[in-house]
Amino acid sequence: MELAAELVGVTKRFGPVLANDGVDLAVARGEVHAVVGENGAGKSTLMSVLYGLHRPDSGHVLRAGQRIRLRSPADAIRHGLGMVHQRFRLFPDLTVAENVVIGAEPVTAGRLDRAAAHRAVTDLSDRYGLRADPSARVGTLPVGVRQRVEILRALHRRAEVLILDEPTAVLTPGEADRLFEVLRTVAATGVAILLVTHKLTEVLAASDRVTVLRQGRVTGRFTTAGTDADELVHAMIGRSLTPPAPRRLARPDGAPALGVQDLTVRDGDDVPRLTAVSFAVRPGEIVGIAGVAGSGQRELIDAVTGLRPPGESGRILLDGLPVRQGRDPRVAYVPEDRHGRATAPELSLAEDLLMGAQHRLARGRFGLPSAAVRARARDLSERFAISAASVDIPISALSGGNAQKAVLARELTRESRVIVVEEPSQGVDVGVRERVHALLIEARDRGTAVLLQSSELAELRELADRILVLFEGRLVAEFTPDATEARLGQAMTGVLP
Repeated sequence: MELAAELVGVTKRFGPVLANDGVDLAVARGEVHAVVGENGAGKSTLMSVLYGLHRPDSGHVLRAGQRIRLRSPADAIRHGLGMVHQRFRLFPDLTVAENVVIGAEPVTAGRLDRAAAHRAVTDLSDRYGLRADPSARVGTLPVGVRQRVEILRALHRRAEVLILDEPTAVLTPGEADRLFEVLRTVAATGVAILLVTHKLTEVLAASDRVTVLRQGRVTGRFTTAGTDADELVHAMIGRSLTPPAPRRLARPDGAPALGVQDLTVRDGDDVPRLTAVSFAVRPGEIVGIAGVAGSGQRELIDAVTGLRPPGESGRILLDGLPVRQGRDPRVAYVPEDRHGRATAPELSLAEDLLMGAQHRLARGRFGLPSAAVRARARDLSERFAISAASVDIPISALSGGNAQKAVLARELTRESRVIVVEEPSQGVDVGVRERVHALLIEARDRGTAVLLQSSELAELRELADRILVLFEGRLVAEFTPDATEARLGQAMTGVLP
């Protein structure tokens, strides 16, 4: 193999936290190399060292066999390294072409040559199958297309090593499949691709080789064709996953805890986003919501959680009574957007974990005892494997995966009649996924009504007692969990069973 880039003996500390401990990693030209591990295993830190975002405390980087010094991403770009971050770094008010060429603009007479920029995007799109309208405003594009724009920008800068950090965390299954097709096309041109992901099905389907990290160290190196999910899991978490218990039937009891009646919602352009949607969730059951992106899931969840008015018609009921706009303490909510919607960045981890549970620790006019607040935070951090140097650090300083675990810890341990969960496994490792699924089942079995929205059909089939399918804002089908993914997929695209 002709090596495109190497990390040799990389060690990186953040105060008392040892993020990387003498890590060696090499990626070859033309291969897709997966980097996997639990949240906090050091994957993102290692990729940040390779992209010049962090300087290692010891160790070095080789590019095409030559030692290089990376003081910033600008240095990395000059050396042919590109990175697509989990949280996109695009300018929503600029066009696709403007975002792609920014920093490497074609200029004529001292001004941006827009025609040349459009041609550059069109040429790259045709070469790699990354379809994107050069004149479209990025802020109007769906998530999957925005990701293509990020990849196009790296390729426009002539990246020969492309790092993708959790690239499918915000994609539907169909978009993820198309992304992997693109990555194969890109790799076939000789570009080396480093794929950071938690999803072992993706690792096995899309990569050529795998490096596993645990607690900052390499615990396994595999050729993908010669390994399987069980071996990768053991390298990741040091044990095998507990075999799933036989599925226990739900025992819904009594009147619905959550009711949605004839809900119709229109957007600012008077386009219907939901039309006459009705369903109920009873205590002791999990109801799943499936649908391709943009089918009305966002509007439905916002209405149920009180983040928007119920709609131009219809009602949201809790225990049979209509609810007004605004969060109701009887409804716990785990949003998909962990950073923008689910956390308060100015709060510490301990304070954020306390939100919604202050009354449990309050001591009258003496307020909240800080020792008890910290003790509670440490307990939740241990139970949910939240990796943080201290419970006093800002929650905004946590990685995406650890921020997600903090939100799950806060909401799943509230005493709520209804739990609304979006994408519970997004960005978490297999061990945490196992624990989250167990917690949702436990909540169901103690009589909580759970409304679950997920883009992973396997997750819906594993957890939900009933699966409702949205298509173009209408509720078009209901399935039991033994329905095949093919049948669910057909309903999601408007082909009714």
